[in-house]
Amino acid sequence: MRENNPLKAAADKLAETVKDGDEPEAVVPGKPASRTPSLEEPTEPHEPLPPKSDQEKPAPHTATGRPTGGSSEEFSQGGAYLTNAQGIRLPDSDHSLKAGPRGPVLMQDHHLREKIMHFDHERIPERVVHARGAAAHGVFRGYGTAASVTKAAFLGKDVETPVFTRFSTVVGSRGSMDTARDTRGFATKFYTSEGVYDLVANNIPVFFIQDAIKFPDVVHAAKPHPDREIPQAQSAHDTFWDFVSTHTEAFHHTIWFMADRGIPRSFRTMEGFGVHTWRLVNEQGETTLAKFHWKPKAGVHSQVWEEAQITGGVDPDFHRRDLADAIEAGAHPQWELGIQTFPDTPEQTFEGIDLLDPTKIVPEELAPVQPIGLLTLDANPSNYFAETEQVAFHPGHLVPGIDVTDDPLLAGRLFSYLDTQITRLGGPNFAQLPINRPHAPVNDMLRDGMHQTAVHNGVAPYKPNSLDGGCPFFAGSDEGGYVEVPASVAASKKVRQSPESFADHFTQPRLLWLSLSAVEREHMISAFTFELGKCYENAIKERTLRALAEVDPHLCEQVAEGLGLPAPAATRELPSLRPSPALSQVGDKWPTAGRMIGIVADDNADLSAVRALRDQVFDGDMVPLVFAPAGGELGAGGDDPVTVQRTFATGRSIEVDALILVGNIAQGKDSFAARDAKAWSGTVEEAVDPRALQLLTEAYRHAKAVGGLTAARPVFETAGVPTDAPGVVIGDDGAAVLREIVDLLGYHRVWERFPADA
Repeated sequence: MRENNPLKAAADKLAETVKDGDEPEAVVPGKPASRTPSLEEPTEPHEPLPPKSDQEKPAPHTATGRPTGGSSEEFSQGGAYLTNAQGIRLPDSDHSLKAGPRGPVLMQDHHLREKIMHFDHERIPERVVHARGAAAHGVFRGYGTAASVTKAAFLGKDVETPVFTRFSTVVGSRGSMDTARDTRGFATKFYTSEGVYDLVANNIPVFFIQDAIKFPDVVHAAKPHPDREIPQAQSAHDTFWDFVSTHTEAFHHTIWFMADRGIPRSFRTMEGFGVHTWRLVNEQGETTLAKFHWKPKAGVHSQVWEEAQITGGVDPDFHRRDLADAIEAGAHPQWELGIQTFPDTPEQTFEGIDLLDPTKIVPEELAPVQPIGLLTLDANPSNYFAETEQVAFHPGHLVPGIDVTDDPLLAGRLFSYLDTQITRLGGPNFAQLPINRPHAPVNDMLRDGMHQTAVHNGVAPYKPNSLDGGCPFFAGSDEGGYVEVPASVAASKKVRQSPESFADHFTQPRLLWLSLSAVEREHMISAFTFELGKCYENAIKERTLRALAEVDPHLCEQVAEGLGLPAPAATRELPSLRPSPALSQVGDKWPTAGRMIGIVADDNADLSAVRALRDQVFDGDMVPLVFAPAGGELGAGGDDPVTVQRTFATGRSIEVDALILVGNIAQGKDSFAARDAKAWSGTVEEAVDPRALQLLTEAYRHAKAVGGLTAARPVFETAGVPTDAPGVVIGDDGAAVLREIVDLLGYHRVWERFPADA
């Protein structure tokens, strides 16, 4: 039994918040509130319930960045009685004030007016892009290894900085699904001692465009068609591919999310990239160019396409639920922050790669990623709107030691991010919202405006002044002031054009293709074939095939065959490139902490084996989910019943990373097609519940590790799953079966089960 087990500790912590008599296994993530509700509606007044143990609010700072010294509950409403917004207690909130029970509603009903007015305005404009997001609080610990290249204080050795990280899709609306094929945002707000620093990243290291002036074009092309407002959260439509095929600088980004990166397994298994090249400054004033990378400790993993489609239907909130449940369970996600560094030369190139081109990467074999700190997300938001929705990021939120470069995409982002917050958040004072407040003193001389919550002193918000004693004063670099690097600006004519080095749009997409494993290439062929197959116009398909021909003939031929179109030839001799292993997700072995293990059983199963497996999964820093024909408990009424987390009607294999069956699963009472279509088993009456067969065959088809105790062998035989196939483990000893399953899980999937076209 492991000591200091974070999952066990989280379970114990959560157990402290539940009432006596609660079922102890309810500590599995997903409990909606900090108390178990009574059957009848409570009538005894009491203060609001505390948040759950996994939740955290913004740290208590004033609108001007001062720590209040109080509790984060300062941001919570209190009191046992319902009031209006002015604190007046209300006797009723179910009935409008009327002239008699059947009379007209009276205009004087001020409570009705206030309640409806606030409801009418409780939604703010969603983000144009990155609207659908999920976030968490955490801490960043610097390693001190970046000291030679940057003086940023938060990167100092063992310096701990509170953070708030938001993950998101790009194209879909707030109501879209998590698992759409799309780019993901990975934005982190560091509340440093020197002010707020925002690292606004994506899970793909390049962008669609080289110049911000084209950002409206790519977004308009990727969004739903303006006449029908379809398709939602998808790139599989004519306007997107029309843009990509006519504007080939977008092709490198496109081929990245046509690979498996476009459908991540989890936010916890996503890489993050700062995309741009930044300029770092050390204490001596020396400069270095750098690119930022987030490397997940759990490895980089994705869903397979069918899995993503199923997930979007049965659980469109899959990624946000996965993140929140992992944190609640104590499996705190972690990423290492790393940098690639390059000499700050006048040309701003490295090994022939233009560092100002945001559609290009520098392969890690040429410039290794050097770790500089560790991010741990350890608390969920307590309110989605106040935190996840109202958090405002900006690439121009910088601290001393980090500066911008002349990347033309970055230049536009420095304007756009501020501009959009004014519309979304109702005015210029969005930095005063609790989630955005700096944890460093603020004295900005900015005044008034919508939603001004600071109460300023003094009469002279201008410089220079004497009436306020000259305060606030300027800070030079010695006092921690932010001083821009005095970089040289080349004298030239004003033009609207890109440098020649931006013109190669296909060499790096070819590098990605050549760096992928055989199975990843098959997934990319399938993705292109599906996406282009959803387009109506053949001209768009043919134009895209021309671009694919410039990447690789096999890729082009296979997609063309799926579309029923001829494959064009490349217009140039394709370069011979050395693959970059860092671009593939397949091959390495990764930690399994935080992974989900499904345990399938029914009342006839050996419940002692179920309990042992569940405890062993916890001891391995993973999360067990018990699947059964019905909810409630297995062995109800016995001495040690087992709580069921998923029924066959509500659970699917997509929720777990591996599956273990503990017996021959008999038909459930609701196992008939009129009640649950998944229970349809054809014309043959099966002894095994068809939904258990579906769980097994689905997991097997998606190349997940599957196992079972010997008693479950008939389920494998009925399902047609060979017990001697790669990644299938059958045995008498549950602990031994689990050990083999976990070893396989380190590779994410049993890739040998996917034979690829050579």
